[in-house]
Amino acid sequence: MLQFITRRLLLLFPVLIGILMITFAISHLVQGDPCIVALGEKATPQACAAFRERFGLNQSIPVQFLRYIENVAHGDLGDSIQFERPVTDLIAERLPMTIELTIGAMLFSTTFGILFGIISALKRNTIIDTLTMLGANIGVSMPVFWLGLLLAYLFALVLKNTPFYIPPSGRLSPFVSLVPLATNWHLTNLTGIPKFLISFMSNSAILNSILTGNFALFKNAIWHLILPCIAVGTIPMATIARMTRSSLLDVLGQDYIRTARAKGLYNRKVITKHALRNALIPIVTVIGIETGALLSGAVLTETIFALPGVGTAMLNGILARDYPVIQGFTVVVALIFVLANLIVDVSYAFLDPRIRLE
Repeated sequence: MLQFITRRLLLLFPVLIGILMITFAISHLVQGDPCIVALGEKATPQACAAFRERFGLNQSIPVQFLRYIENVAHGDLGDSIQFERPVTDLIAERLPMTIELTIGAMLFSTTFGILFGIISALKRNTIIDTLTMLGANIGVSMPVFWLGLLLAYLFALVLKNTPFYIPPSGRLSPFVSLVPLATNWHLTNLTGIPKFLISFMSNSAILNSILTGNFALFKNAIWHLILPCIAVGTIPMATIARMTRSSLLDVLGQDYIRTARAKGLYNRKVITKHALRNALIPIVTVIGIETGALLSGAVLTETIFALPGVGTAMLNGILARDYPVIQGFTVVVALIFVLANLIVDVSYAFLDPRIRLE
């Protein structure tokens, strides 16, 4: 197990270098000048020359790439051209929102997806099975932007001034604000990784509220996450439900399930202890893929609900030709995908002892 994990982590380095090379090349091939985008009407030839020299854009592409790799090796992802701030600061601000949205959406989709899949498998070829799979097909077919707008209209306008009202957009209510943990804990002089971690925890509304004991902030943050989590989690929920039904039906037809029932075991124990555990491998695979995809940024959901996450940050960086932002967030997304796949692979050995990762 340890050898497998070590080998996968070592393979991470060439994967990241390859991703950086591709991203670097594509971002520089896109038409448009960062100077004109950033300076607008003030983009005179003299101003653009100074701009390119300041950000190193006057050098050749190979030289820029080698310099960027050297900076990344020292933990420096560069400064944003658009905001003139370190990219690590932007990541510490945007990534917590995406992580909160992903966790909430996956809790919703996994809980209800597995539940509906089990019900459908146990009620095979009945009206319940038909309705459940019909709902799953509808869930897969609904565009996220349409469902998000529909939920916002229903819960924010139709149900306004009722106990079922849910805010349609924003991360927090206007009267609620996040207090930096560095200020609370008198840690304003931190640098490097400690500064990044403190900033990351400060910008996570849920984690911030837990660490400071602010129940009002916690309640408000959860309240604003309900609609985005439902909107972005509906498609994964439908996919998980269909996968659970298919995998569970395959396992229920095995000989050892019939043997367990012949021994007089309760049906609930047969399902939970014998059938479901052996059906989890393809389900866990789907959950891992969906989690990695959501952590890379849900652009449409973040845009509809005005959430400052990774997706909107990357979109703004692309539109502004902000190369350091594009490359920095790409590195983070690549790391997330690789680690998500690693966790899924390791979980196989725990779910099925017959699998030996070595």
